[in-house]
Amino acid sequence: MLIKVQLGGKKKYIKLEEVCFSDFLSAVQQKFMISENTTLKVTDDQGIEVDEDVFPELATTKEMCFIIHTDDELLFAETSKNSVDFSDLTEFGASSNQTEYVTLTTCDLTVLQQGVVEGPSSPSLTDTLSVSSRLSSSDSGSQMLQPLTDSFSARNNIKQILTSKTAGMTVIKEYEDTGSLKDSTRRLMVNIIVAHMHEKEGRTVSKATKEFHALGIVSLFPSLKDPYSKKGYEHFYDIQSNKGFLEWRIKTVQRKSRTTSASQSRVELKGGPTLSRTIGTIDDQRIGDECLEAVSLLNHTTDRDLVFQKMRETFHYRQQILHNPQRSADVLQMFPRFLDVKGLILQDFSLMFGAEVASRFLEKWNTSFKEKVIQEARNLKETALLKQHLKAVLKEGSDTTDDPEWDSDMASLFVLLHLLTPQPAGRKRPKKISVGEATDHLVKFHKSFQSLDDHLLTTEGNPQPYLLASGTSKAQVSTFYIVLDRKVLPCQSCTSLGAFDELFKSHFVFSVKYDDALSSLYTFLQTTVYNIDISTTEETPRVKELRARLLNKH
Repeated sequence: MLIKVQLGGKKKYIKLEEVCFSDFLSAVQQKFMISENTTLKVTDDQGIEVDEDVFPELATTKEMCFIIHTDDELLFAETSKNSVDFSDLTEFGASSNQTEYVTLTTCDLTVLQQGVVEGPSSPSLTDTLSVSSRLSSSDSGSQMLQPLTDSFSARNNIKQILTSKTAGMTVIKEYEDTGSLKDSTRRLMVNIIVAHMHEKEGRTVSKATKEFHALGIVSLFPSLKDPYSKKGYEHFYDIQSNKGFLEWRIKTVQRKSRTTSASQSRVELKGGPTLSRTIGTIDDQRIGDECLEAVSLLNHTTDRDLVFQKMRETFHYRQQILHNPQRSADVLQMFPRFLDVKGLILQDFSLMFGAEVASRFLEKWNTSFKEKVIQEARNLKETALLKQHLKAVLKEGSDTTDDPEWDSDMASLFVLLHLLTPQPAGRKRPKKISVGEATDHLVKFHKSFQSLDDHLLTTEGNPQPYLLASGTSKAQVSTFYIVLDRKVLPCQSCTSLGAFDELFKSHFVFSVKYDDALSSLYTFLQTTVYNIDISTTEETPRVKELRARLLNKH
């Protein structure tokens, strides 16, 4: 749809695929070459502000032209009627006959008059005054009048915000101990302060408030002040460019708030391989130094029985690492026995769900699902690839002898993939791929006489695991591996169905989300065959429909 937009004296048309306010703002920034950090205000041609709630309705109005504003209202009144003479504040020192302007708020003036700071407060835009302070000579000598907000309200405001939070005390202690703040601690401080600003002013925080808090940060933590900038705190908030750490955090919170608001009526389903689970009691779990000693032993021992014992004893510790975003990527480095001892994936999965759940796929696939999947696939529109896979699953042989097909069990999974094709790509999703391409995300063939390192060198790093089948041909595979992030993990099973069972389980063992191209297939198997997280996993209508058809088929 085409939407008419005006910025300054220029009018242009914006083309949108969907009537979405955030997409509209992004398109405006691109069309008029506006920095993405610039705050935009949208009004109609009558000057009435337009927000995301009413935008879809107004966008369909004939002859509507949206007016874009990039400059906020002036924050500091400079008229004489709002000026206050501070020549009587001699207790703060005076030095010259020059006039100096400082920005003060109503709460600042109250503090100065009372001589105390009553608590954290955030100035609002309407409270802001431009105060003229005249400096005069003093019998005790001349002194430079420091910005009054720095001396009083701003510094103490930040201090009280931080001291009111346990995490804020961590910030203060680190500064006291080191004289500076690490990046992570600075981010923590910014998050606390922005949360306070939102609590006081709501979703829209005025420029005066942001500058007030930036001033307070460098006043409380002098080593954070930028000596090369005009005010010293522009990296926290620059009122001219509307940028800085505080502004970036505010925009992040606003984006998340819009997403939450748009989907607040929707129940969020989090079941699946990345869910952090409450595991039942497992005997002999090591903690503290004993756990670290067991991990250390695992890095050196080659005794298979001892490896399985120590891996079992460190299971809870491993789960903690896997669900810690900062450490999860190191799990294979910390537990390298996954790379050379077969069966460890199966053990961890059984510890998570129990032996009954762990055995369901191998027990049920050939007896309860495989034939029904074949019958259902016969109703699909026949393609050359589907015909080829059906012949392989029925062991009818391939039309070509040069490229023998996969065995019947592996082919049956490909047939299931025809029934649960990769979903169409939406906005911000990967491009749609074909069934043929999706099978390559599931399993790749590797000639047994070739080096595994050669395969890894020619393969892009993929965070989602896949099977690597090594043998003389696809129909004669001798060894299966799971490739995860360019690391090769040996499968215990030498059969295609057993290897796929381990591949599926590896998602849960390593807390890895499903490949987008195979998400429907894995989700179907998870809920319908393994019966894991049935009511808490998001399923497509097609997955639910296929389950109903197969389970009701006799």
